[in-house]
Amino acid sequence: MKSFIANLMGFLHRKAALRNLTLLGRFLALWVIIVLIFSLLFQLLMHREGQQHSWVTGFYWTLTVMSTLGFGDITFQGDAGRIFSMVVLLSGMIFLLVLLPFTFIQFCYAPWMEAQTAARAPRQVPAHTAGHVILTHFDPVTRALIAKLNQFGYGYALVVAELSEALSLHDLGINVYLGEPDLPDTYARLNVERAALVASTSTEVHNTNIAFTVRELSKTVPILTTAESDAAVDILKLAGSSHVIRMGELMGRSLARRTIGGDAVAHVIGTFDKLFIAEAAAAGTPLVGKTLAESRLRENAGTNVIGVWERGGFQPARSDTLIGPHTVLVLAGSLEQMRTYNELFCIYHRATTPVLIIGGGRVGRATGRALRERQLDYRIIERDPAQIPAADAAHFLLGDAGQMEVLEKAGLKEAPAVIVTTNDDDISVYITLLCRRLRPDIQIISRATQERNVSTLHRAGADFVMSYASMGANIIFNLLKRSDILMLAEGLNAFRIRTPEALAGKTLAETGVRRKTGCSVIALNEGKNFEVNPDPFRPLSADAEIVLIGSLEAEQKFFQLYGNV
Repeated sequence: MKSFIANLMGFLHRKAALRNLTLLGRFLALWVIIVLIFSLLFQLLMHREGQQHSWVTGFYWTLTVMSTLGFGDITFQGDAGRIFSMVVLLSGMIFLLVLLPFTFIQFCYAPWMEAQTAARAPRQVPAHTAGHVILTHFDPVTRALIAKLNQFGYGYALVVAELSEALSLHDLGINVYLGEPDLPDTYARLNVERAALVASTSTEVHNTNIAFTVRELSKTVPILTTAESDAAVDILKLAGSSHVIRMGELMGRSLARRTIGGDAVAHVIGTFDKLFIAEAAAAGTPLVGKTLAESRLRENAGTNVIGVWERGGFQPARSDTLIGPHTVLVLAGSLEQMRTYNELFCIYHRATTPVLIIGGGRVGRATGRALRERQLDYRIIERDPAQIPAADAAHFLLGDAGQMEVLEKAGLKEAPAVIVTTNDDDISVYITLLCRRLRPDIQIISRATQERNVSTLHRAGADFVMSYASMGANIIFNLLKRSDILMLAEGLNAFRIRTPEALAGKTLAETGVRRKTGCSVIALNEGKNFEVNPDPFRPLSADAEIVLIGSLEAEQKFFQLYGNV
């Protein structure tokens, strides 16, 4: 009952509702006037026929005839009275059976139901809301970020302008709020001054407007926006953005880092202070056919093997893990230890043929620039001539990568790797399948726009898949936590956390972290002492930070057991 009264009061306070009720009131007033006129004419005609009736009877007769009930206890004897009765009957049918229901539905019932529907998508957060993230655009990055926010217990508010979209998202369990993303009032209703972050991942122009609008309301709230070009970065910062992320550039560099390049040396894919995480192909080395225990890599190079990739699947390192011809080792160690590893294996094969990049858009061009920095040659296949820059035309091949003759002309048979950078996941799956069929031994790295297609690309033959959505969500979440979460690959993260209370004072061997969660401790940071591949029998200090690596499932299990410190 209280809820009904509250909804009713809220409905009555809407300007549109008041206007509709006024129109409905005018219609009812017109109907009352007509009833009065008919009642008056009833009296005159009855008096003419010599019949005497009270005014109450006149109203009674008018209402029964207009409503088509017509009990027949009061009738006219003459033709004039009967014609009048038919006029009253027809007008009643029009007013009561047609116009009144239509008017009621249009001006009262329909707006009331619309208001009830709109109430499912609220316009403001509770007054006490604080420390939340305000999202201004729903896309794959936002969807992945929402999942991560839910995982770690962060509040958020997604702003949507269209009611239909808001209701659809509400039905999916998303905390959506109705409002125009470019209006200051929207953010005032979302407690922007008490928010932890405002994130906008729309177009550069839209992001600029949002950043400028939010900054007018709050001078301190962090604002994160995305950009496609270098020129837009300065504009977005001028508008008030605290952080501007070039997603295409970051994705291109991430894909390039995954490229082995046809050699056996360790390629760094991420760093934590003095800790280096790298990958190295085992193909063509004496490591093939040995277990990790038999390889003696820690004794010979000092590096710690924290896991292996086998055609897109990550496996935590075990002493009995067998190194095969397609195995890629995931290594953790200091810079010196990585150099030692490379000295041991640099003598093994190195390809000189170009790496193939499928797609010459922002991500493809960024991938090429990253490969160039690594002194790796590359060739980009692009079917749109407008995407080929004149200054870099020598690295481009015009054509459709979905055709075998184009791939062969680009050098697929000799290439050490193929990087698929298209933003269409269907095309990426098709090209991945085609490349795997033509070259079963080649390394294939693919970009996935939608998270749901990551597993599909792996099944199609991709060795590594980087999700555009996951990468963006990780970057934003990292800024929110003001901590380091390094996305090594899709589904594999390295992260830093203060030693949980349950682990303080215990040695790594005693904690059984790897056995219980699947995460591996790869470094300890205690003041100025940063220890890579720490001694398993060293006790963990309560003040120390530990660096771990594990799959998303392992990461989640770790936080479930030990909390989000």
